[in-house]
Amino acid sequence: MKRLVLALGVLAAFVAACAPVDVNAPVPAYETGVDPSAWVQVPAGEFLAGQHDDRVVIDYDYQIMVTDVTVAQFVGFLNAALAEGAVRIGARTVVGTYPGDPYAGARHEVRIGAGDYTLAPLDDPASRFAFDGQAFAVKRGWEDHPMTNVTWFGARAHCSYHGWRLPVDVEWEKAARGTDGRAYPWGDELTRHHANFYRSRDPFEAMSTLGSRTTPVGFYDGKTFEGFATYNAASPYGLYDMAGNVWQWTGDILPGFSDRFMRGGSKDSYTKDLRVWVRNSAPPVYYGPGVGFRCARQD
Repeated sequence: MKRLVLALGVLAAFVAACAPVDVNAPVPAYETGVDPSAWVQVPAGEFLAGQHDDRVVIDYDYQIMVTDVTVAQFVGFLNAALAEGAVRIGARTVVGTYPGDPYAGARHEVRIGAGDYTLAPLDDPASRFAFDGQAFAVKRGWEDHPMTNVTWFGARAHCSYHGWRLPVDVEWEKAARGTDGRAYPWGDELTRHHANFYRSRDPFEAMSTLGSRTTPVGFYDGKTFEGFATYNAASPYGLYDMAGNVWQWTGDILPGFSDRFMRGGSKDSYTKDLRVWVRNSAPPVYYGPGVGFRCARQD
């Protein structure tokens, strides 16, 4: 009898763990004080890149956003671009035009020609915005969270619309770690109070009911939110969320390689993937609830 009770208990725990999460559950409202419209300048010069501290020189100054692009910012872009005809509504997606990639014919390379490509889906329940047939709107409570469920084409379109671009890989890494070879944007130690990662137990995460969710941009800024203390996890140049929360698309297009790189790790990543030298990659049509972006520019 004891064995039966134990078996039933294990089964109940397993069923609870496998239950679908509630993607429409209310989200906590916290004001971080970090301005998602802010930019910082990264000066030209040498920095230590990669796991083995390779010396890399960027010979120009550039600017990069302090935070990831938020849902509110992306929705603003979609509404303006839709009104101007720069994007259009496709079959269950919003689409935009892309000029195409050079094609080298390499093994496993996918041809990406000129044409219309998905920027973001319209019918995914994990998306933090809605479309009523006329206009886009942010789902309540997600305004200052990073835009997710966005393809590389969508990230590029947003940046290009404003006259900006996606940061290339080395720009992203220098902005994330500075020049001293640190493993994380804030230093060499990672705790659950530094970043949003898998089972970090932040106020937005409840794995049995809500799953992992994004935190507002700049959440890890040294403040305490209803008893949850955060460390100031900004990079040496003052960027937030360069480790965890969402993977970030970068702008590199490599000959013979049709995937695009992502950096930073996400809310669903193990801690090892939050180290600043780690790369991920996916086809540019990919989107997911743990993928976002930020923009860069040069004067």
